[in-house]
Amino acid sequence: MGGCSRSDSGTATVGVPAAPAFPAGTNTWNGNEKLLRSEEEWKAALSPERFRVLRKHGTEAAFSGDLWNQHATGTYRCAGCGLDLFHSDTKFESGTGWPSFWKPIEAGHVGTTSDRSFFMNRTEVHCARCEGHLGHVFDDGPPPTGLRYCLNSAALLFEAKGR
Repeated sequence: MGGCSRSDSGTATVGVPAAPAFPAGTNTWNGNEKLLRSEEEWKAALSPERFRVLRKHGTEAAFSGDLWNQHATGTYRCAGCGLDLFHSDTKFESGTGWPSFWKPIEAGHVGTTSDRSFFMNRTEVHCARCEGHLGHVFDDGPPPTGLRYCLNSAALLFEAKGR
């Protein structure tokens, strides 16, 4: 699992292979258009692991994803649609084994829903454009927000600055 792949734009990305190719300009969003695909289209566009996490609300094992220990400067994008989600400046070491951030790039780029699975009450985080499951947000993060966006590496692509 994992490795370095390239999108059609030639941008180096780190994450689980078989990420969909994105047209130029897909990393920004005006908050209006949604990326809607059938389950079959998502299966064709995503690797099995990405499909399991993004579309079936799966979770990868702690310390198993490619990005939990990523320390380079750059942008974390949705692996389902390419939307910019988090910047490396907001990433921190949470000790959980998943990439953790204290603030999204734009508040409107992520959405939240109540998750009451596994006899717990958590807040799920999803991509606002394609509605892909990213992980969960907790209120035990560092200042200034006090939030910990605990995300799956399989739900993200990393684009290093300067690439």
